[in-house]
Amino acid sequence: MIARLLRWSGAIFLLGILAVALVLAGFRWQAERREVHSAASLAPESARFVPAADVEILVQEAGPTDGPTVLFIHGTGAWSETWRDSLNAAAKAGWRAIAIDLPPFGFSRRPAQGNYAPKEQGKRIVAVLDSLKLPSVVLVGHSFGSGPAVEAALLAPQRIRALVLVDSALGLGDGTPQREESSALVDGILGARPLRDALVATFLTNPMFTRKLLESFIADPVHATDARVAIYRRPNSVAGTTPAIGQWLPVLLAPGGATPSRDTASYRALKIPALVIWGDRDTITPLSQGKHLASLIPGARLAVLQGAGHIPQIEDPAGFNGTLVGFLSEIKP
Repeated sequence: MIARLLRWSGAIFLLGILAVALVLAGFRWQAERREVHSAASLAPESARFVPAADVEILVQEAGPTDGPTVLFIHGTGAWSETWRDSLNAAAKAGWRAIAIDLPPFGFSRRPAQGNYAPKEQGKRIVAVLDSLKLPSVVLVGHSFGSGPAVEAALLAPQRIRALVLVDSALGLGDGTPQREESSALVDGILGARPLRDALVATFLTNPMFTRKLLESFIADPVHATDARVAIYRRPNSVAGTTPAIGQWLPVLLAPGGATPSRDTASYRALKIPALVIWGDRDTITPLSQGKHLASLIPGARLAVLQGAGHIPQIEDPAGFNGTLVGFLSEIKP
């Protein structure tokens, strides 16, 4: 009897594994069928591509070309268009507002070697400044995009007028001692490209999952409108999106090696005006991390937006843009 139960349990377990494998394979197949378009064919007509180190970066602009410049850098799963409200608000205040697509997200060309380390991303941001002939900018970095923004500020401090960090995912924690633990399961998944890409196709680039993914980052699902979800979905039909994000994923889940943006000493050495904006209901990077970050940067100001989660620029556009434009007005030359 026991032997029969064990055989049945083993058979059910194997069937379960097979079912999961079939589902993952199905979503990966759908991604291959969907991701067949060129970036140029899907990118906004008003956007342009500029050379940036080893890639070409998509750039969107608003406001006077002779105004002081503010450059927006998005976070995970986003792209330049998700900054549209903030671009318009900064432009209305007299700023030349620029948003870029940081690869592998959006429509920018992906690096041939798949190098998405924060410092390499920082070099690409500085290269955008070179291509656009921008002598000085204010950098605004959100979530995972804050790391590359900080790297750029450290690489070219003379060209960064000020720094705005929004619900930043920097790996600095909240100042309490933390143990670095490496999961063999995570490492194994990241090292197995077919499995890694299948998971990306199921949960990150799957248009059926975009709304749920967005809702998991914000405090109130009402802000995941149909129009907003459509914006987030738009780049996911570009050829090679799933494998490119699969290459990037280890930078998010298993960052290795020292980099300046993960060193608290780098922030204490910053000599520029800084604003830290945080949603008080952020469950991805809790407010305690924002308070710690603000305490590291000399003279930094912390602005807390009540009722907002991890993406305050779409959850409370009026509050976020009012806070940002107020700061820009103070430092405007």
